[in-house]
Amino acid sequence: MHRGAAFALIAALSLTACGGGESDDNPLTGGSADSGDGKSLVVGSANFPENQLLAEIYAQALEAKGLKVTRKFDIGAREVYYDQVVKGGIQVFPEYNGALLAVAVDKNSTATSTDTINAELKKKLPSSVEILNSAEAEDKDSVTVTAETAKKYNLKTLADLKPLAGDWTIGAGSEFKTRTQGWIGLKKIYGVEFGKFQPLDAGAQSTLLKLLNSGKVQAANIYTTDPAIVEDKLVVLEDPKNLFASQNVTPLVYKSAVDDTAKGALNGVSAKLTTEDLTEMMKKLVNDKEDASTVAKEWLTKAGLAS
Repeated sequence: MHRGAAFALIAALSLTACGGGESDDNPLTGGSADSGDGKSLVVGSANFPENQLLAEIYAQALEAKGLKVTRKFDIGAREVYYDQVVKGGIQVFPEYNGALLAVAVDKNSTATSTDTINAELKKKLPSSVEILNSAEAEDKDSVTVTAETAKKYNLKTLADLKPLAGDWTIGAGSEFKTRTQGWIGLKKIYGVEFGKFQPLDAGAQSTLLKLLNSGKVQAANIYTTDPAIVEDKLVVLEDPKNLFASQNVTPLVYKSAVDDTAKGALNGVSAKLTTEDLTEMMKKLVNDKEDASTVAKEWLTKAGLAS
């Protein structure tokens, strides 16, 4: 499951996301959050700016339909937040379907396309939760190198790393080390095993980019909507064996809390959201330092999902 933003931006996003919408009706503190009786739907996010932005889009789309929302953003990685959704503490969450399947639902799954991934999720998710419609918008993991490194070693695909990786360091979020769509899969599928691993917090993309551009790490797990890929002329190595599966933005919801009105609002977002939209919004967050709530509002209005 993001982005070239400075730590200050991450902190600002978190503060903005967590401000407003709070109430005593939060199931994380023992209350009810059933939208059917006028209580708040709890919308959560992971601990990186793009997911917080998506959660804000979901929250505002729900509010545009007259639903009350409690925001619980910056929770942590999937290993932390997934159980909260399954148990109903979080009721709406912007997920990435491929990572959800491979990390939380079935680590042995070989599904790679949007359709096959979603079919497996519908069969294998716990009965308390379900996925709604996936967006065209996608943000995939990648292994990325500088243009200079790619040219020097003639790197085009992940397979090209095999003879080099043993002497190199890869930088990534700490969870990358234990994921099949990460360190484990690189070795299993491509025979690529890096000599060293530099872990970073999932929100520390600006630090990761500095390490990559300075040569302190030779490769990095950069998310494909990160504006720095274009701005810094980085090279995303091709993945012909589909180590990194489709990662469509997909609402994960707690069934009993989400009614038809809420589903319609969330599916409306999925019907409109494209990868280009997501990349453009990330530029506004990262480059223009716009507030996540402002960026979300602008997109929803342009998409005809809010006024």
